[in-house]
Amino acid sequence: MIIAIDGPSGAGKSTVAKAVARELGFSCLDTGAMYRAVAWRALQDGVALDDCDALGNLARTYDIAFAHEAGEPVPRRVSIGGVDVTDAIRTAEIDRAVSPVSAAPTVRAALVEQQQRIGRAGDYVVEGRDIGTTVFPEAPVKVFLTASAEERAHRRVRQNVDRAVGSIDFDEVLADIRRRDELDSSRATSPLRPADDAVHLDSTGHYIEDVIDEICALARQKGADGGEGERA
Repeated sequence: MIIAIDGPSGAGKSTVAKAVARELGFSCLDTGAMYRAVAWRALQDGVALDDCDALGNLARTYDIAFAHEAGEPVPRRVSIGGVDVTDAIRTAEIDRAVSPVSAAPTVRAALVEQQQRIGRAGDYVVEGRDIGTTVFPEAPVKVFLTASAEERAHRRVRQNVDRAVGSIDFDEVLADIRRRDELDSSRATSPLRPADDAVHLDSTGHYIEDVIDEICALARQKGADGGEGERA
């Protein structure tokens, strides 16, 4: 079974997807980390972020891998071309670079193929921007998770403080989130939008545990029978 969770930057998709995966005994796939890894590689190699052909070549050339700890469904580390970039892809620089990279049709074609191959190998919670519309339109559970821009900016600042990576200036983070919303929703290839049959969840002012419980309930209605896992 595929559980597709889409939504804008900072909506809490990664946190929710990991918790749902643990609760149901599914694996988890963070597609955003894949686009961030390609963006990191592009910056390292000096590839222009508007060079669609060169970006697509990067996405096809470098393998992106996720490392799991024994018995843990949620990956702890991500690498591209054998280089661990888990922390490097969570900087403000990558925040700015990932939207143009992910908008490149050549990059999306290469990574969507990888994502489909991974997801079809088992039960996965897959989160991103176009999972329910493009990557797994046949997914039985589709969720569009959002929150106000201000709420998302506050969350991102707290997250950046906790991990000591990225900007902690609220106005800067808010401006970046609004910029990414506009870029992601207006790109020509696989723009950010809810699938027609997606369940809309707005987490503004709500406990994240309530969102997790609602998605797990939706999955169980569709036949997921995972046991009671340890919540993140």
